[in-house]
Amino acid sequence: MLQSRSSGSAQRRSRPAYRSPLTAYPLLLTAYGLILASWMGVSVAQTPSYPAKPVRLVLPYPPGGGSDTIARPLAQRLTEFMGQQVIVDNRGGAGGNIGMEHVARSTPDGYTIVTALTAQLAVNVSLYRKLPYDPVKDFAPITLLAEGPYLLVVHPSLPVKSVKQLIALARARPNQIVYASSGNGSGGHLAAELLNSMTGIRMLHVPYKGGGPALVDLLAGQVQVLFATYASGRGHIESGRMRALAVSTAKRPAAIPGLPTVAEAGVPGYDSGVWYAFLAPAGTPRDIVGKLNREIVRALNHPDYRKMLVNAAIDPIGGAPEELGQHIRREIGKWAKVVKDAGVRVD
Repeated sequence: MLQSRSSGSAQRRSRPAYRSPLTAYPLLLTAYGLILASWMGVSVAQTPSYPAKPVRLVLPYPPGGGSDTIARPLAQRLTEFMGQQVIVDNRGGAGGNIGMEHVARSTPDGYTIVTALTAQLAVNVSLYRKLPYDPVKDFAPITLLAEGPYLLVVHPSLPVKSVKQLIALARARPNQIVYASSGNGSGGHLAAELLNSMTGIRMLHVPYKGGGPALVDLLAGQVQVLFATYASGRGHIESGRMRALAVSTAKRPAAIPGLPTVAEAGVPGYDSGVWYAFLAPAGTPRDIVGKLNREIVRALNHPDYRKMLVNAAIDPIGGAPEELGQHIRREIGKWAKVVKDAGVRVD
């Protein structure tokens, strides 16, 4: 009996304890989970933090223009802040439509963004019968970066020293006062047409192939009126070769506080600045748009960059993506009326 009990005890001790297959085979369980996740379409890989590679910043103008002055220094700051190179890619042509179409068709992953101006986002949709992109549906707004004015200038031979005097003279001489622009549908052209529309005057338009030739003929007295950029007009105003009457924006830029706005000088509600905006392709994830917004606004507020803008009579803005979206819609409606009233078409 004693031997039998001892033998039974030994058998019981040697019998393996029961273990669940799920605890006995952890590797099998892990493999099963991966297969199940794959079958259900669930990604098991971790998304790399953004940005994980260089970002392309498209400018829809050729190199050397005003958009370069705004975008390239900002791209350098973004490279520093984001830890990845931000590469400026100039894709000019067709009033900026080529570059805008390229971005609209790019992968919406945050690695292709664009710096666009008033023309591409608010004007071209009315100027062109077949625009290859939709400024609202094809883009995800990031931020409204800044705005700069045109200077309403006249040749010294024109006997006016204020906006009110210019309007009065134009009313007395319909289609006899000639204004120049850098081309049909350009910012300066539409700024003048907005003045015509809001005051009921009619000045005669002479389009040039660029702002340089238009400025040359104004200085020579071949034309009398021009909406010039601050950079091109400042030196000639200081030398007395042309006379500045007002700035085109709703507010006076900090760099030229002594010059009234057109609205202050007799045309309430007038506002025709050049604004600069950052956008990504539609469908770009919201967290990436938010990251870009924060870093661009951070770069905008860097003291050196901000000082550069202010000295160029460009007012920094910044703001949320939603604010830019609302701004674009308002501006589209505003410029559609101006283009229609002026009968302007590019194609």
